[in-house]
Amino acid sequence: MNPLLVVLLAAVAYLIGTFPSAVMVARTKGIDITTTGSGNPGASNVARVMGRPYGVAVFVLDGLKGALPAAAGLLVDSRPAAYLWLAAAIVGHMYPITRGFHGGKGVSTGAGGMIVIWPLISLVLLPVWAIVRFTTKKASLASLAITIGLPVGMIISGAPLWEFLAAAGLATLVVVRHRENIARLIGGRELTADKTA
Repeated sequence: MNPLLVVLLAAVAYLIGTFPSAVMVARTKGIDITTTGSGNPGASNVARVMGRPYGVAVFVLDGLKGALPAAAGLLVDSRPAAYLWLAAAIVGHMYPITRGFHGGKGVSTGAGGMIVIWPLISLVLLPVWAIVRFTTKKASLASLAITIGLPVGMIISGAPLWEFLAAAGLATLVVVRHRENIARLIGGRELTADKTA
């Protein structure tokens, strides 16, 4: 594919990533999710504030923001394009130009893309997320577990070095976006994933 077109489609993927799923879902109930709960516009905070069905809806919508660019990359070009467009969507989700570059943490969007690119590893990581989430009641800890687990799983499966490095780079970005959660986890102040009202 023409390199210029690859870059232009990466810009499209970024714009897809900026779609404010959590904000829109919360708004249906008159809630500003950016000022409620943890203030993070993501599936976990929506679930905490509004209940699990709403959180699942946001997870699906955010997941599609990653799955669609990744699938497009695989279908029309190559695995490198899939990673590039997924990365663009994740960055769009985290740093949306439409909302002053204040977005979510990229877990659902990244998960959606990786389900497309690495379905078997993603299938293994799903119960890992569920076990950590429901035993600790900390969605952030579960998210960090599967984020770190992805590149580990790729090493075990014998993924090419460049794919491992690409996934590790995306995982690092997600971990960095969780730095406040990590600090709260260490200090024992992290919010639970259960609905508060």
